[in-house]
Amino acid sequence: MPDYPKVNYKEEGMREGMQIEDAQISVEDKIMLLDALSETGLKQIVVGSFVSPKWTPQMERIDEIVTNFTPKPGVNYTALALNSRGVERARAYSPPLTIERDQYPRLGVHMCDVFVRRNTNRTQMQEMERWPQVIAQAQELNIKESGIGTNASWGSNFLGDFPVDNLMTMLERQHSMWDEVGIDVRSCAMGDPMSHCTPAKVEESVYRVKERWPEINHIRLHLHNGRNMAIASAYAAMRVLGPDDTLDLDGTIGGLGGCPYCGNGRATGMAPTEDLLHMMEDMGIDTGVDMDKLIDCVWMLEGVVGRELYGHVSKAGPRPKKVEDLYNIDMPFVETLESAKHFKKGPEAYEGGIYPYQQPITSPYRDRVDAGQPAYDSSSGDWPWKQDWFPAKD
Repeated sequence: MPDYPKVNYKEEGMREGMQIEDAQISVEDKIMLLDALSETGLKQIVVGSFVSPKWTPQMERIDEIVTNFTPKPGVNYTALALNSRGVERARAYSPPLTIERDQYPRLGVHMCDVFVRRNTNRTQMQEMERWPQVIAQAQELNIKESGIGTNASWGSNFLGDFPVDNLMTMLERQHSMWDEVGIDVRSCAMGDPMSHCTPAKVEESVYRVKERWPEINHIRLHLHNGRNMAIASAYAAMRVLGPDDTLDLDGTIGGLGGCPYCGNGRATGMAPTEDLLHMMEDMGIDTGVDMDKLIDCVWMLEGVVGRELYGHVSKAGPRPKKVEDLYNIDMPFVETLESAKHFKKGPEAYEGGIYPYQQPITSPYRDRVDAGQPAYDSSSGDWPWKQDWFPAKD
């Protein structure tokens, strides 16, 4: 089994998700959801953003949410603030909020000049013109470690595909500026607001960053999922990194989210938290999250937004592994999403379904599993049946 990196996961549904939903969703519903998320075992939750309600009316009442939700000890609550005014507003609620600061002073730039103009009303050149200021501030504070990064890292809906060579060139220029002042680079962030990530590109990017700068041991990925590549891309990054590395990932319950600036709207959501964490648990990465409670949150959110969301584990359920979670082998047909919820709701979810079998379904393998034995033990040739024509060990 590979030695995977330490993974820090941040839940963005209340911010990245809600920012593109109906602004009329009630404060009470948002507080209900935030409180439920707090009980799942998630350690990092973004509660919203302190931004102008003129452009993001969905966040107009964030003060009420932060004032009235129930913080859970051990959970780190943060909020996005894009400018000094936003930071000051957030400070008024600290605690329970933690004023989030990047661990490292970071140089960053959008690879797509169109997106940054549409998103922040700034130019790519204006982003890069800040680099000397960031470096000077780091020197004044005697900071010894720094970060580099890009956004729209692998492509743009407005400019097309960006080869990894382009990404590496931009990172190289940032790294060289830190080198010139003797500040080590330990972190690299790569964002993907327009869903151009693929496993191959992310794997190549992370591999080349580590190959070029082995001392970088902190990778941050912000992956959107408009083309269903976010989870596979996160997995690719985990395969490249080792136990001495840290990987920051984020996503949203149900895959909620989107971007009004990229041309895809809600279609460019994020990796569904329940799906990504379900995969990580199967890889042996302990998330500390109660999947049953997390799925309850997804169902709650679907009720709030009034539609089915994009995750899969919330529909089909986690892979049943414990005996008590295995499906009834003699159940009727299960055809609808509602009846598929029997994994949590029990047999009443599929009650009245078509039952075409003349005799009850039985299984010698299931008998073994129910008795606490493995279904298959082919290494010893111990099958639950014997046939002369089937080759088996004595």
